[in-house]
This record gives sequence, structure tokens and C-alpha cells, in this order.
Amino acid sequence: MSLLSIELTNLRFFAHHGLYKEEKLTGNDFFVNLTVSYSPVVDVIKAIEETINYVSLFEIIKKRMNVPTPLLETIAMQACDDIYSTFTQVKKITITITKLLPPIENFTGQTGVKFEKEY
Repeated sequence: MSLLSIELTNLRFFAHHGLYKEEKLTGNDFFVNLTVSYSPVVDVIKAIEETINYVSLFEIIKKRMNVPTPLLETIAMQACDDIYSTFTQVKKITITITKLLPPIENFTGQTGVKFEKEY
């Protein structure tokens, strides 16, 4: 079985995700990286209908990122469910969500989650 992967990398969103009141009010910047793998049904893809449209994937992620959510884990898991319900040919999804400025005193760096699901 061969797999083809569609990738969206370094998608940047401003959103109001987080557990803390300040995060919900001020918001934060997030990066999302997504890999969606599936088995092509043709030997050589020549039409958009034979693949997974990355524009559709972006819209799914954008919609999910626009819903304020306390935990990044929730966003990642729900995004995978949304993608699979739209593209049932998916075999594996990997999503990483990174919070660029976590509200941790004297912290330098970023925090995030990575979720992988196989179907």
C-alpha cells in the first residue's frame, strides 16, 4: 500500500484559546502544522477530485481555530475528527499546534501539542 501526504505548514492564527482568563481576553498567536496521509485510488493523480484538496483542509483548520477552546489537545483531536468526517479515505493525520507566547512567567520558548491518529 502506498501513501500520499498532503501537508500544510506554519499556518499562523490569532486566537483566544487557553485555560486562563487573560488568554481568553488578550488572545495569542498559534502555528499549526498538518499532515494528512491517504492511499491514492489512481496510479497518477491528474485531477483535484483524485486527491485531498489542501484548501478544504485549511478551511477546516481555520474554522476550528476560530472557536475559543481551553485546551490545545481538544482542538487537535476535534480537527482530526472534522477532517476524517470530510475525507474518509484518510489513513493517518498528524497535527501540531504551537502557542507562541505562553503565559508562563520568566519562560522563553513555545508550548504545544502534537496529535497523531490512524484510521
